[in-house]
Amino acid sequence: MSEQDAGIAMGTGDRAGTHVAPAWHRTPVVAVALAGAVLLAGAGLATSRPDLVAVGLPLALAFVWALLRRPSKGELTVGLEAAAGERAGEVTARVDIAADADWVQIAVDQAGRRTGMAEVAPTAGALRTRSRLRHSGPIELLEVTARGVAMDGAWVSAPSPHVRLTWNAAPALRRLREIPVAPRLTGLHGGHEGAKPGQGGDFRDIHPFAPGDELRRVDWRATARLARTPGELYVRRVNALSDSSVVIAVDTADDLGEVVATWGTAGIEHSGTTSLDLAREAALSIATAAIETGDRVAFHELAPGGRTLRSGAGARYLARLRDVIAATGVSGDGSRYRRTPPVPQGSIVFVLSTFFDGAAAELATRWRATGHAVVAIDVLPEPDDSRLSREQRLAIRTLLAEQSDILSELRRAGVDVLSWRGGDADAVLRMLQRGRRPTGTVVRR
Repeated sequence: MSEQDAGIAMGTGDRAGTHVAPAWHRTPVVAVALAGAVLLAGAGLATSRPDLVAVGLPLALAFVWALLRRPSKGELTVGLEAAAGERAGEVTARVDIAADADWVQIAVDQAGRRTGMAEVAPTAGALRTRSRLRHSGPIELLEVTARGVAMDGAWVSAPSPHVRLTWNAAPALRRLREIPVAPRLTGLHGGHEGAKPGQGGDFRDIHPFAPGDELRRVDWRATARLARTPGELYVRRVNALSDSSVVIAVDTADDLGEVVATWGTAGIEHSGTTSLDLAREAALSIATAAIETGDRVAFHELAPGGRTLRSGAGARYLARLRDVIAATGVSGDGSRYRRTPPVPQGSIVFVLSTFFDGAAAELATRWRATGHAVVAIDVLPEPDDSRLSREQRLAIRTLLAEQSDILSELRRAGVDVLSWRGGDADAVLRMLQRGRRPTGTVVRR
């Protein structure tokens, strides 16, 4: 089996299989046996050589045997199963074959290409393959077709249905030290200093005791200093730790690679890192940083019928979100998402797109106009136009100029814009964080 290059961090497994009762039919081997027997017998009779007739006799008997001994209908079972390999980016697949036949022929396709054929005994056990993945996201790892062979190739069964094994490869994780917070903090639990009194935060003020205050909060020194009447108490109040509402929206209409010559084709193997590779990496990195800080994260796939996860937090939610991000692929029909997903008030929205048309930019502008903080992340890889003609280079420059105009319009609308393809995304996010802190809050590192 072929091994593909490069590596992705991890993935989620899948299973596939089929169970059929194949129909058998004779192969040309039977006709060849009959023709050989007839030719040898005729040559022996014509030349008065009984040895030629004797040589053709076994062929005639084999023909009769294959003609009369039709294999039983039997069963053919093909099962596929995948699991993460020991090394990063490695996936191992297992092919289980069971058939009522002398042996089984197997054809294996990977990435739409025939990569191997094998003939195995039905009792040989499981076959194993190993692949190194170039990309994250949903990948057709294997496609297997099998057929049974009986009586030295005299009979073969009809090929089994194609059995496809998919694998959702999770993207690499880029550790972010800080991300911007929402303009409005909510809740009484989280990792950010809120503007409301509560628990867990820094000192707020000294305040007269009121119903609902805890006695353990009484500051006796302040009471002795400030009390004017008997029974008057003063409490020491602190700020509440609140959480930020984070929304991640991924535009899946395009999946464009570094090699511009592969745009619009199915040649993802030779495209290099793609825009959805970067989008999945950015989505997982932002979600991980937010959830580890105690924030709540929602996820929207900007495609008709795309997946949506409501706001959640915690390690179990992050594991579920990782699976959803790994399963995020390009939208099949290429149609654009026009409806605005629901977003909690006062959220910070990260829009991940190539911004080659106005659909994602329009949603980002609409969210900014309603009071949300919006960060537009350009996930287009660095274009490689070395394989293009002069006219094609001119076309791609025009397209990139249009994208630059769209990003400039977003900046004028108050949307923060950054590119994920560079190595300074973390630094840019930290600068955005320092420039956008809710009034009266302090960022906890």
